[in-house]
Amino acid sequence: METQKKYYLFVALALAAVAIVPCKGQTEQKAQGLVIEKQGVFSSGGWVTEPIPGEYDAKQNWLDPERKGTTTHVDHANTFYQIPAGGSGNPIVFLHGYGQTRTGWQSTPDGREGWSDLFLKKGYPVFLVDQPRRGAAGATENIVSDPGDVADGKFKVGEQAWYTHFRIGRVAPERYEGSQFPEGSEALEEFFCQMTPNTGNYDEPLFGKALSAVLKDVQTMTGRKSIYVTHSQGGRVGWATDTDNMAAVIAVEPGFAPEVGSDTYKKLVAAKIPMLFLFGDYIENGPGDIQSTGFWKMVLQQCRDFARQYNADGGDATVIYLPEENIHGNSHFMFQEKNNTEIADLIAGWLEKHKL
Repeated sequence: METQKKYYLFVALALAAVAIVPCKGQTEQKAQGLVIEKQGVFSSGGWVTEPIPGEYDAKQNWLDPERKGTTTHVDHANTFYQIPAGGSGNPIVFLHGYGQTRTGWQSTPDGREGWSDLFLKKGYPVFLVDQPRRGAAGATENIVSDPGDVADGKFKVGEQAWYTHFRIGRVAPERYEGSQFPEGSEALEEFFCQMTPNTGNYDEPLFGKALSAVLKDVQTMTGRKSIYVTHSQGGRVGWATDTDNMAAVIAVEPGFAPEVGSDTYKKLVAAKIPMLFLFGDYIENGPGDIQSTGFWKMVLQQCRDFARQYNADGGDATVIYLPEENIHGNSHFMFQEKNNTEIADLIAGWLEKHKL
């Protein structure tokens, strides 16, 4: 019996040792862990509607079909933020593109870490915005679907069209040769499910005003100006945003660059905002018979022309066409693709160079 007790004791100790001594993989995973010091959600900008005519009746409250005497907060931006423990970088404000929300920065269609986590691990506080009339910031006075989102009263179909325009492949689900977009039907379905309509008309000045309020709130919270990362149509909103609380702009395939000599251009030059433009693959080598290829060539050239003049006028702008950096296979959604870590590292190097 005594021998049997010693045997069981030996087994128990051995199992305990296995439980408390992590394997190599567990150690590496722990080393890559992330500690969040603070996180939360806040709203910025927007306005309050005029009261509906009549006297508010507390007895009926929401049962009053006319909602007399009530008001509504509308057209604000909604921001989810995380601040890493021990972080020392400037805050990064991420703004999505057309038909998107902050979800695109948080993960990838195949479930890997998005740029949000990647930059948190590099020590940057991240602020993920849903612009007014989109996602968690959907409240607006006139609930109407943007003409770009509806047809005959229904959410306008067009996933295949966006797939081609975003340069993932010629026709879904086929991908271009060498594509970095995640493989498989599950990833593609997850990507398509990210898309969402506006709840009101697209209003660039209003969105710019709301994002200006976001950057101001971030400066108040952190004591630092923001690195402003925009994507696609979010780039348009980026140019409409005040520069007061802006440390730099990273424009991921923006819809356009400000016209040289315009008021927006002069605003950026005067503020000495450093800029980085990023473009993926399949532009200069894209299919010639697809109209979108010409569009992206035009945008890339426009940004190059902008950067050339911006630098001549004392600014600091860099345009990176990823294939020229020997980074191939990226679409319009480079931050969600298989090499998103490599591109994040490229951006981090640019930020380090600019002491941000």
